[in-house]
Amino acid sequence: MQLPLMTPVEQNFPATSIDDVAASVQQQVQEAGLLASIAKGARIAVTAGSRGIANIPAIMRVVVDQVKEAGGQPFILPAMGSHGGSTPEGQREVLASYGITPESMDAPIEASMDVVEVDQLKDGTPVLVNRLALEADGVIIVNRVKPHTSFRGPFESGLMKMMTIGLGSRQGATIAHSRGAHGLTTLIPAWGSVILQKAPIIGGVAIIENAYEQTTRIAALRPEQFESEEPRLLQEARENMPRLLVHNIDLLIVEQMGKDISGTGMDTNVLGRMMLPGVKEPDEPGISRIVTLDLTDKTHGNANGVGIADIVTRRLFDRIDLKATYANVFTTTFLNRAYIPVIMESDREAIEAALEVLRLENPAQARIVRIKNTLEIAHIHISEPLFNEFKDHPHLKQAGDPQPLSFSADGSLQ
Repeated sequence: MQLPLMTPVEQNFPATSIDDVAASVQQQVQEAGLLASIAKGARIAVTAGSRGIANIPAIMRVVVDQVKEAGGQPFILPAMGSHGGSTPEGQREVLASYGITPESMDAPIEASMDVVEVDQLKDGTPVLVNRLALEADGVIIVNRVKPHTSFRGPFESGLMKMMTIGLGSRQGATIAHSRGAHGLTTLIPAWGSVILQKAPIIGGVAIIENAYEQTTRIAALRPEQFESEEPRLLQEARENMPRLLVHNIDLLIVEQMGKDISGTGMDTNVLGRMMLPGVKEPDEPGISRIVTLDLTDKTHGNANGVGIADIVTRRLFDRIDLKATYANVFTTTFLNRAYIPVIMESDREAIEAALEVLRLENPAQARIVRIKNTLEIAHIHISEPLFNEFKDHPHLKQAGDPQPLSFSADGSLQ
């Protein structure tokens, strides 16, 4: 099959970032007065999630060190719902893969899946919080604020979600997701309001990244600011999201997916593909078929989101840890996101199969985009038909000469 030439291009997004992230964290925490209530010897939990966040080891370490300076005894508390296989050991492994260890933090990591019911909503829904968080003298929530991959609302991924679903462990996350995508929109703020009253939350550190995975803002919030300020931070994060600037794509080639990239392995905000009952599909960028080639090492076999692809490779399939994947999707209830797509033996076969299904008159004129993953889309490759249409886009720049898609002898994309 004759394939189109691919042109490397740069997508240009706002690139404002913080030069000294550690200094910014320290300044924000001090100015917000988050540590004023810490008594000498108080045990303070600092939460850590399951996402790959820029500078997260440095950010966590600054918070830990400041708790110590205030006289507290900090410990790291995994707050990631059912991720890490729903086990304390698995959640420690996830944190270690991001450089968060007892050694790097100079603080212990204490993990438990035990939860305590602290109250009920008006409809009888229990509000669950991790036992270790309740036993602590204080809890500081640390998380990135960004648009979620499954629902829209004033609170998506951020402090409130980590405080509710993250600290709800598997039981809490299961209850939350049993309401479906729309239910999360109302449940997160309802739970969050109760937890802010019932749990020893002393503050939060919100992180916003730009489209280049750089820290663009640190905001320390007092508990009484969570409900009013996080929606504003979410809007700022949405404006900083990376996206594909070319539209009406026949085939998107995604080289890798994983939980360290997105909660769904591939960010649905970038793909414009939600695949959830009752949730409207985005209008842009408009992608007909998606081929995904591999899993990241840091996803530890969790292939949640693989069902969003149309075709995957044997290499990707062989790396799937079904137990970890199913634990994740059983919690979310979005089972279709773990459905196994069509499997082809090599990258070449997967790409050619997708083009064949499209029934294009001339595959050499296919509108193809190739990306490393949905986080790293500043540098992408687009086929000639797309380049000719979008070459005058003010935020696209040609970064090299057109080249054919090249494959090794075993069919691997080079």
